Amino acid sequence: ALLHYGANVPILILHGQWYRLVTATFLHIGLLHLATNMWCLWNLGILGEPLIGPWGMVAVYLITGIAGNLLSMASDVVSTLFAHNARYLFQMGAGASGAVFGIAGILIILLSNRKLPVPWSELKRLRKSVIWFAAINLSIGVGANFTSIVRIDNFAHLGGFLSGLVLGVPLLPRMTSGRDAYLDRQKIVF
Repeated sequence: ALLHYGANVPILILHGQWYRLVTATFLHIGLLHLATNMWCLWNLGILGEPLIGPWGMVAVYLITGIAGNLLSMASDVVSTLFAHNARYLFQMGAGASGAVFGIAGILIILLSNRKLPVPWSELKRLRKSVIWFAAINLSIGVGANFTSIVRIDNFAHLGGFLSGLVLGVPLLPRMTSGRDAYLDRQKIVF
């Protein structure tokens, strides 16, 4: 079913099925996987939507989800080259967690803006919570890969997270320069 509906499979993407970089961000491997990602997306979305708007959230979700899937695919290709074993090209990946980490990344940057109409102590607290969220979940992913039969795709997480950080940097200076200027900057960045 995952293969049919568009999971991230490097060999298929390399052979023209590029849409899998997008569709994989909407597929999940079981109800627990879906529930966990949606709970994280809900909580990070409560912080993110006021800062980048609903269309900004959609853009960040898609861009960082694709970036996470690209890094995951690249790591599988590199593993294939170094291990001389093509099995890495056939690994399947799915889930929103690359995009979830991307939203966390952009929030870490945007919540550092002291000019927001929120007390600095509250912004620091929120930012620290997002940093802890990312650090703990990356650690869980690393640990689970050593102790479990479940494969957690930390390269997708890392790709989403890093791309979220990158997206946040050019937005930060325009956040408080007026709605039109900020929306124009978002269009350029996204």
